[in-house]
Order: sequence, then structure tokens, then C-alpha cells
Amino acid sequence: MERRKRIPRSFLERYGDRIAEPTEVFRHIRRGDHIFIGTGCGEPQFLVKELAEYVESNPKALFDAEVFHVWTLGVAPYADEKFSRNFRHNSFFIGNNTRRAVNEGLADYTPIFLSQVPALLRRRFIPIDVALVQVSPPDRNGYMSLGVSVDITKQAVESAKLVICQVNSYMPRVHGNTFIHTEQADYLIIHDEPLLEYRQDVSDELVDRIGKYVARLVEDGDTIQVGYGSIPNAILANLRGKRDLGVHTELVGDGIVELMRLGVINNSRKTIHKGKTVATFCMGTMDTYDYLDDNPCFEFQTIDYTNNPLIIAQNRNMVAINSALEIDLTGQASAESLGKVFYSGIGGQADFMRGAVLAPGGRTILALPSTAGGGEYSRIQPLIREGAGVTLNRGDVHYVVTEYGIAYLHGKNVRERAMELIAIAHPKFRPWLVEEAKRNNLIYKDQAFIPGKEGEYPAELEQYRRTKTGLEILLRPVRISDEPMLKDFFYSLSDKSLYRRFVSARQDMPHERLQEFVVIDYTKEMVILAVIPEEGREELVGVGQYGINEGTHTAEVAFVVRDDYQNNGIGTELLAYLTQLARRQGLRGFTAEVLAENKPMLHVFEKAGFDIRRSLSAGLYELDMSFRD
Repeated sequence: MERRKRIPRSFLERYGDRIAEPTEVFRHIRRGDHIFIGTGCGEPQFLVKELAEYVESNPKALFDAEVFHVWTLGVAPYADEKFSRNFRHNSFFIGNNTRRAVNEGLADYTPIFLSQVPALLRRRFIPIDVALVQVSPPDRNGYMSLGVSVDITKQAVESAKLVICQVNSYMPRVHGNTFIHTEQADYLIIHDEPLLEYRQDVSDELVDRIGKYVARLVEDGDTIQVGYGSIPNAILANLRGKRDLGVHTELVGDGIVELMRLGVINNSRKTIHKGKTVATFCMGTMDTYDYLDDNPCFEFQTIDYTNNPLIIAQNRNMVAINSALEIDLTGQASAESLGKVFYSGIGGQADFMRGAVLAPGGRTILALPSTAGGGEYSRIQPLIREGAGVTLNRGDVHYVVTEYGIAYLHGKNVRERAMELIAIAHPKFRPWLVEEAKRNNLIYKDQAFIPGKEGEYPAELEQYRRTKTGLEILLRPVRISDEPMLKDFFYSLSDKSLYRRFVSARQDMPHERLQEFVVIDYTKEMVILAVIPEEGREELVGVGQYGINEGTHTAEVAFVVRDDYQNNGIGTELLAYLTQLARRQGLRGFTAEVLAENKPMLHVFEKAGFDIRRSLSAGLYELDMSFRD
């Protein structure tokens, strides 16, 4: 990338007395000072390297300096044990370069919502004596932009006694509350170098499946927040078919910029900051930094604004999408530690999840792979491990998404939550989770479960259909977590519909009986639900099923449609899909028992294209229906 801006001669003439060399400047840093370093890709690499070299050459020049650095992607010499007498690192968010030092007691971690950090600096609960930051070249009025790192950096500059700026022509001039005046800098060190780049992991099939599930939960016109890494990258890639999305986020990365270029993100339907992508820092590639430069579509604000839950909540249909290291069966999640091992930090996700919960039409999504450690560890745990920090509590999470599906937790009791999460855990861990949930009294003591491939939810069978009346329904296999929904469905049926379906006067549907519908061997039987997705939940309007008769290689079929949705073609679609699945299994046909007075059911079978043989006895038809070639 070519440098965009040269330092104007007038600037050199006007502020020449502030332009200095690093060794000259560092003499003004005192023993015991509190030093702030710019965040992430905005880290002034040259200044950090020069400071380390200065201390190495002058080992007695600086002792016990405390270094505050929110997140480092680049050099972090201050965390090296050889500098232990010179520096003590203190971080609000732990990065790869400092994780070992924190966990070995060589550095410190301060857990806090990132939205609260500027107030700590402003009130000098955490004093800042020296700020090392990176800025763009000044404009004709003397203003320099903090570019890709506004976040806490803006307040650090305003609070610091000594402000040292690396003026770098590679730093983009970003719009918003990003500017500091040259008069605010005590020293200017002119040094051009490419900014640090954050290249996101290439999505694989697993994270792409997660991305596809999350995309189902994002609607046209939503305002979104996403984190960083391979999963957010996959999520954004799967949003290309959406329209008029807005962004109010902490982080801008390559994925958001790509959607802006495609016109998917245009911020046209946002409640506040309409037309603007609001963020506080950026981690991406040079191409993304170029796109940010002098682009009025962006408005970067300080982190106490972007991450303020009360500001976030002003965005109607706010969707916060984040990840976690693990979640337990009650819905509490840790994103900051693995048991007693500090891994990252509270960060901004708690702020955004809480803000989205408060927003009108807001939704929160926690997306994570089902396993870690090469598949040896389940991220869905019976209980949060001892020592882990609970980053998100049970009320913060609406949806949890893994590569095995979507669990909806909002408003559900602990038993329902546990069953929802077990259903999307990795299949090899589900039997263990069921037994642990029983042991901890989270689910029914007699909860049935079919382990192995036979009981694994076949997500590939999910299919949208449109009925003859134009009603769009989702046909999907039953899940082990569907018991509460089926219970409500059966009790909503009229006595007449219940009698027609079960040919019995029995009207109760206890847990023991419901398990027969939700705990199934998908290789021997099939239960298909007809649901209408509605405002983050599913409305069950029909149920169809068949069970294989091994001796005849046929299957007994039955279905029922909710009374207020009958005559919409739902039964026809259920039977057609069950037929498609049965033929795929090589079955020869269906058998069924239908009351003679149930003319609508008989009509559905008759028009389905089967070769039907029927016999009538005591008001009940026995149908033998062969599939036609």
C-alpha cells in the first residue's frame, strides 16, 4: 500500500519543537510511571520496540513502570521476564502474547466491562502518566486522527500527563470522535510503518454451518454487532442475502467492510446514527484500512459510548452476536477463562448482550463450536467449571448456536434449557450430558435418550415448503428438546382431532407418552414437525410420523394438523415429505388406520398418488398404500 499523506511542511515548521527522537523523549518517563499503549492494530509498534531497546540499553533508567495495554497483537516486550524489574503489565483484556505471563503471575489482569474503563482513567482510579499512541498526519487545522484505535485510547490521551504520538502516514483518517489536536501532544515522533493486520481464520465446513444457522436469526433491517475470529467471519459471509443491515459494534473487520461494499450493510433503517457504521476500533487488513480512510459512512466513537448498554438499547432490532469458551446446561457462559486459567477478558460482549436484551425487538446470539481441543472437550458443560468467570449470566442469552443447530433459551426453565443445549451438543458428549443433567436434577430422572448415529438429529432434512394457500412452513425432524412444544400442541387440539388421530378417548399427554414422540431412532421411524418460525420462536401447526414395519418393509403413517390451521394444505405437505423420506429409505409403501367418518384425512391419502387397498371394519378403514414407480 502506498502512503496516503505526506507530512506538510507547514506542520514541520509550526511544531518542529515537538518533533523528537525516541531516546530523547523516553528520558522524560519516570520510574513508577503508568504507561498506556494504543490498542490492537493501532499499537505504535515502533515506539514500543524503541522503548524496549532504550530500557535494555539503560537498565537503570526505568523501574516498576506499569504498562496498560488493552490488547496486543504485536510486540509485547514489557511482558518478558527479563524486563520484570522495569515493567509490570496490566491488561483489561488478555491477548495471545501476554496470556502466559498473566497465568504465571508475571503480569496482571483487571476484569472489567470495557465500557467502564474510560471513566476509571478520567477519574484517575487508574492514573495514566504516559500515553504512547499512533495517529494519522495532521490536517490543515492541526487535527490528527487516532484512526483504527479510538476505544480507550482517546481518554488515555486526554488523561495522560505526557502524550507521545507516533505520526504514521499509514494510519487512516477515520471520521467520528477520533481526533486529537497537535497541541495535545507533548512529543511527535514521525515514523511510517504498515499497521498491524488481523487476518481472520479461513472458515471451514464446521464454522460455515454455524454461520448458516446464525444467518437464519438475522432479519432484513436488523442492526448487528459481531465479534472477531473465524465464526464471526463465517456469519458475515452468510449474511450476503440480507438487505438494509445496520452496524453498531465494538469492532469493524474485513467481513463488515465486504458487506458494506456489497450494499448489504447500508445503515438505512437504523434507529440512531442512520447511515453510519458505528464502531470504536478496527482490526483488519490494509485493504480495510484504505476503505476506512476519510469515509463518511463510518463514525468511530469512544468505547464508553459504543459499548454503553443504554446507547446500544436505542437501536431497534439490535442483534448481538458473540462467542464463548464454554456454556453450561443452565445457560451461563464464560468467555474469559478456562476454569482457573485466564484466557481473554470480559471485553465488550457483556455490554452488547445486555444492551440487545434491552433493545426493542433485540436478540442475543451466542455462537460456538460444540467442541474444543480437537474434539476432545465439550464446550457445552453440565456446570461451569470451578474458577471460571461467568461472563454472561442466564438472562443474557437468547439463542445458542453450534454446528448442530439452534437452541432457544429465552423464557425457558432450567429443564427446557438443558434439553435444548443437549440437543445441539456434539453427539458423542450427549449421553454424558444427559446423565450429568439427571445427576444434578436438571432434567427428568427417567429422561430417555438414544445414543449414537441412530439418535443424532438429521439437520439436513430441514426443508421449507409453501402450502396451497401460500402459507410458508418449515418441515423438520423432531428434536429431543421439542417435548414442551409437543405437549402444548397436543393439548391445543380439539377432542375431535385427538380422537381422529389416536382413535382413542384418552386425552392426557404425560411426559412418559410424549417421550415416544421426541426420543426416536431416526433409522427406524420419523417424526416431522410443521412449524412456522415467528419472532424468535416456532409455532407448531402439524405433526406427521411413520414407523417402519420390518417384516413388510413398509411403514405405518399418521399425521395431525392443529384445528385452526386445517384446510391450509399442511397435511398434504406433511404426507408428501414423509413419502419422500420413506422412498429414500427404500420402503415399499405406507399403512394407516383412518376412521370412516374422517373424510378430510381419507381425501389427503387418496390424492397423494398411492395405489390404495382398503378394508372397513367397525367404522375403521385399514389402508395399504403402495408407492408408484
